[in-house]
Amino acid sequence: MYRKKKRSWVKHLDFIILDMLAAELALFIGVSMRFQGSIIFFDRFEWYNLYQNMAKVLPFIDLTGVLFTETYTGILRRTKYQEITSAVWHCLINFLGILVYMYANRTSYYYSRAALAYFGIAMVLLTYFFRVVWKRVIRTRKLKDVNKSSMVVVAESTTVDHCLSEIAHSPYTEFKVEGVVVVDKNMVGEEIQGIPVVACADSLFEYLRTNVVDEVFLDGNTRASEESLAGRLVEQGVTVHMSLIHTTNLMPNKIMETYGDYVVLTTSMHIANNRQAFFKRTMDIAGACVGLVLSFIAFVIFAPIIKLQSPGPVFFTQTRIGRNGRRFKFYKFRTMYMDAEERKKELMAQNEIKGNMFKMENDPRIIPIGHFLRKYSIDELPQFWNVLLGDMSLVGTRPPLEDEYEKYALHHKARLSIKPGLTGMWQVSGRSDIKDFEQVVALDTEYISNWSLGLDIKILFKTIAVVFGGKGSK
Repeated sequence: MYRKKKRSWVKHLDFIILDMLAAELALFIGVSMRFQGSIIFFDRFEWYNLYQNMAKVLPFIDLTGVLFTETYTGILRRTKYQEITSAVWHCLINFLGILVYMYANRTSYYYSRAALAYFGIAMVLLTYFFRVVWKRVIRTRKLKDVNKSSMVVVAESTTVDHCLSEIAHSPYTEFKVEGVVVVDKNMVGEEIQGIPVVACADSLFEYLRTNVVDEVFLDGNTRASEESLAGRLVEQGVTVHMSLIHTTNLMPNKIMETYGDYVVLTTSMHIANNRQAFFKRTMDIAGACVGLVLSFIAFVIFAPIIKLQSPGPVFFTQTRIGRNGRRFKFYKFRTMYMDAEERKKELMAQNEIKGNMFKMENDPRIIPIGHFLRKYSIDELPQFWNVLLGDMSLVGTRPPLEDEYEKYALHHKARLSIKPGLTGMWQVSGRSDIKDFEQVVALDTEYISNWSLGLDIKILFKTIAVVFGGKGSK
């Protein structure tokens, strides 16, 4: 019987628990230092209740931070110096969560600033200390090969070196490669990369009969014979791992899936798990609800002005291109005269963007109030309706016009592999100050390749700063 390896956040449950303990202990230390010992502190019962409530909510804040970030990715491979950065980032998210909790409950005035400062410093130090010590424990256990399964690699002479270099030499795996079987040559008695050749094709099953072997890794080129061999090995009670395909950096994100009776290797620019997709959509819905309230307020204020300066509808609707070429209705407050689209052809020679976008400073098609609406992105508020409908997301890539999309080169379409967004990497990196469409594509593909919920939150905060500063908007 084979026990499936742990996946996702459960794999790092030990570190999650340790980080929670570090946070709780840090809170106790911070409060004790501020109130000069627990005896004096406990005498002030009403203050004690405040910090006791904070201690109760702290694990939930910590777990929320874990769900929204990838703070444990590659944790065993990180150096001590890389762990410092990770610990500070993790604790900063916790501390921001505490601040949100205090202000949401309108109790921030009653908490000691000194106690919170001591708490923050202690949390960073304890989190870092606990992580480093526990990683040393894990590494020591793995290096001692405690409870590791015994594996034999079966390969051909042309692929055996690459196979062993990929899977045999990491000290932190849950298996140990005890030997290698070369099926197209008799190399028994030799060593390859320090691992003995224990059998050939003819002596493989005799070796399995007389030695301890838990798992066999098959790395061959002949699929039919490999499947037949795998069937015979399974009948012997051995767990078999079959290599389906050799991949390189051309396929950086890979998952195994089944379609009918096919087992397939799926790859993409970025693969989000169900948890990440759920929280991104939840964040979109929550943001859209708040945004629509702001849209209504803006409508009450600016609709009469738009009507007065340019008779016509308050809202501008247009067909835009969404995820992978899907078309949808796009909504904005109208900031241009009614004949703007017809006049665009006359102004194409003054386009300031090199490539498949149109931007122009002092665009004569914009109505007077339109400059203000655009500077502070107020005209974009109705797009929260698109977000609520699911055509767009809070963070993504800006949806192109139909005529722009028709001129796309093949590599440009990569920026449409996710839902378009109200804001994105391009908007917080200069917006209209960027003059080259290829640079826009590069920023968008960088965002898609490195996407995480934490990156979305970072872009949203940067967007707020950009919007209130009115930077790069025309």
